[in-house]
Amino acid sequence: MVPEKCTRRTNPDQSPINSPINSPITQFPDSPINIPPMSHTPVHAPNLPKPVGPYSPGMGFERLIFVSGQGGTDPVTGLIAADTEAQTEQVLKNIETILKAAGSDLKYVLRCGVFLLDMGEFTMMNGVYSRMFGEHRPARTTVQVAGLPGEGLRVEIDAIAYKP
Repeated sequence: MVPEKCTRRTNPDQSPINSPINSPITQFPDSPINIPPMSHTPVHAPNLPKPVGPYSPGMGFERLIFVSGQGGTDPVTGLIAADTEAQTEQVLKNIETILKAAGSDLKYVLRCGVFLLDMGEFTMMNGVYSRMFGEHRPARTTVQVAGLPGEGLRVEIDAIAYKP
């Protein structure tokens, strides 16, 4: 029962009008501003290592780009770089390739997640990471993990960036 002081706007069939539950909002009430439907787009680049699972290397949503975790695999040879420093450089090159395919670059990265097999290699990873990003300093989380998906992988990095 609805109290007397409250009123409910309804259609003739008694369903609520402009209910976000019953219909998608495509326009602000009483406003000529249309809200386009949101969409996402997979990001692929021909010069990347093939993903090791059923996922996209990157996913664009509006102006955001979500980059899946990348390992230090050289896309030309298919080989994993030898050590943590070389792997970190290759990982960031792979991320850069994905970002460029999406219309962005490393300087537009907002956040990275770094996964190390051994936290004792943090300094080596961090030196390359610092050099590759230059003065740009994205937010970052670094954790040690029990394993990574690839024989010999020492580091994996994912990222979130935007299109300028």
